[in-house]
This record gives sequence, C-alpha cells and structure tokens, in this order.
Amino acid sequence: MFGLNGTFKGTSFSNFWISRMLTSTSFQMLSVAIGWQMYDLTHDAFSLGLVGLAQFIPMVLLTLVVGQVADRVDRRKIVFLCQMIEAVIAGLLLYGNFANWLGREEILIAAFILGACRSFEGPSSSALLPQVVPKEILQQAISWSTSAGQTAQILGPSLGGLLFSLGPAFVYCTATIALLISSFLTYLIKLDSQFIRKSEPVTLRSMLMGLEFVYRHPVILGTISLDLFAVLLGGATALLPIYAQDILHTGPWGLGLMRTAPAVGALLMSLVLAYFPLKKSFGPILFAALGVFGLATMLFAVSTNIIISLFALFMIGASDVVSVVIRSSLVQLQTPDDMRGRVNAVNSLFIGTSNQLGEFESGTMAGLIGTVPAAFVGGLGTVLVAGLWMYLFPSLRRIRSLSES
Repeated sequence: MFGLNGTFKGTSFSNFWISRMLTSTSFQMLSVAIGWQMYDLTHDAFSLGLVGLAQFIPMVLLTLVVGQVADRVDRRKIVFLCQMIEAVIAGLLLYGNFANWLGREEILIAAFILGACRSFEGPSSSALLPQVVPKEILQQAISWSTSAGQTAQILGPSLGGLLFSLGPAFVYCTATIALLISSFLTYLIKLDSQFIRKSEPVTLRSMLMGLEFVYRHPVILGTISLDLFAVLLGGATALLPIYAQDILHTGPWGLGLMRTAPAVGALLMSLVLAYFPLKKSFGPILFAALGVFGLATMLFAVSTNIIISLFALFMIGASDVVSVVIRSSLVQLQTPDDMRGRVNAVNSLFIGTSNQLGEFESGTMAGLIGTVPAAFVGGLGTVLVAGLWMYLFPSLRRIRSLSES
C-alpha cells in the first residue's frame, strides 16, 4: 500500500515512485561527482563546461528519435534499459577510479552516455505514468512524482558532495547500487492500461508528428511554450553565487541555504497537491502561479536580507510546482496514448532548453546590466509573459477541467 489514504493501491506506483527518486538522486550525485572530478583532473573551467554540454547535446539530437521509440516500444522496457546502462556507466566510473585510467575524455564520454540515457528515460517515464495509475488520480500521481524529483534535487547534490569528500569511488558505488535497485523496481511495475504499439511505418512525417500535434492543439502549445519562456526569463537561481558573495555577504553557508530553499518549497507544495489535488479553475490558477513566481523573483532580486531572500526562493519553488503539476497534467491527459512519447519528448526538449538557456540568459544579462537589474527584469519578464499568454491562448486561460480541449 502506498500513498494517499489508499488512493494508490498495490505496489506498481510505489515501485514507480521509488525508482524515479533513486534514479534522479543517482543522476544528481553523478553530475556532482563527474563535475568535481573533471575539475580536479584538469583545473580547467572550459573542461568543466564541456561536461554540461556533453549531457545537453544528446537531448537536442535525440528528441525526434526518443519520441518515436517511446511510442513504438514498451516504455517500461525503455526506462529499465536506460537505468541498467546508467548503472553500468556508474560501475565503469567506479572501476576507472580504482584502475587509475579515468581521464578527461573518459569523463566526457560517460557524461554523454548518461545524457543520452536521460534523454530516453525522461519522456518514456513521463509517458509511462498514465499507464501505471487510473486517469482519475493522474494529477495526484504527477504531484507525488514531482515530489520524488524535488526530493532528489535536495538529497542528490548534498549526498554526492558528502560522499565525494570521502572519495569519488563512494559516489560511484552508491549510484551503481541505487540504479540497479531502481531498474529492478521498474521491472516489477504492472501497468493499469496496456501499451498501444504503433503499426505505422517510420517516416519523417511520423517523427515530426509530435511537433505537429503540439502546434495543432492550442492548450498544449500554450502550456509547453509558456514553460519555455517563463523559465527562460525567470532563471535568477543561476545568480545565487553572486548574491551569496557580493550582495547578501553570507558565504558558502548562505549559498547552500539558497540552493535548498526553492527545492524545499517545491517539495512541500508537491506534497500538498498530492493530498489536496486541484479540482477546478486550472487555467486561472496556472497563470496566478506564474504571477507569484515572477513577483517572488523580483522580491529576491532586490532583497538584501537573507531571511527575505530565502522566503522569496521558497515561494519561487512552491509556485513553480503548482504550474508544473497543472502543465504536466494537461499534457498527459490531452494527449492520446499513442502520441505521448513524441509529445513528451518535445516537452522535455522545451524544458531542458529553457533551463540551460535560462542560466545563460541570466548570466549574460547580469554581465550587461548588473546582477540585481538582471534578476528583477527576469521576474518582470515572467509576469509579462504570463499576461501575454493569457491573451494569445484564451483557451488555456479559460480551461476549468484537465480533460477540456
């Protein structure tokens, strides 16, 4: 028995949730360890940047392929295989540390393969969730799934850093074991609804159908594009090191608290939504959450008090989860099962691009106009985007039920 007053019966969703938390935590740990070890080996900031690029490139290159695979192959098998490969890579990194052959090129190859696995695993896992639970409780399942991701964001970097202080081998060993357990739990998942295997031939048009479907459905197009531009403009968290050192003068301890605050807000809000799911007025609540996100970002931008800054960051994380749960629920429920792989691949590309470019945009703006103005303009831009999208996508603004089109 798992979850919410008996709402989730049996073990399949429990297996899904624990597996997601373990694999996400492992990926966070591996990212920390790979980055630190790369810098320890090279003392080169450019090489450190290449690690992030190596993880990002597969997502861009494989988006159309990932969608096709996720709509033609059992998604549970895809997630299982990805987790097994990730476990093998973590095991090879562990062996490489003991055998002393781990260098710059080997780390970049490992980062690329991990990025490719995550490119397949993310959309496939998202598309798998509606097959694990009944449609009626999908929103709650998404909230619980989001809580797993937020828990991983809190535990992963801190646990990775703690274990790395004992030696990189401790990180790689822990990640290998966690990923093996995660893959075993995925293997045990039983589906509530069966996978619909595509019988159409693979063509360029079939590969582009995810993009076409998104374009032809205003609610989904508005939802996905809203996430892209809101996150792109509201990436103030990329500036946290500057705030800790030059504005709030807190040092590393303050930076740690500020990095944790949005994840704590997101985790608590995801648990609230899991126990008390939204029932109506999804469109207005979505735009209200984005408004709070933007206003909280603006408050953080001008704050010179650590308590106020932590409160603003907490609200950023909490409001973001409200919009994430609504957007994810809309995308899942308004997409037919035989298209979910391709649509979720497009969604993952938009989310990943917005996160990466958002950090770049924040850093560039901070260099041009200063840190505080850049963060403030980013928050203001999010509020303006929410208002503009209310005008451009009236069907999204008026939506009351997750099943409305």
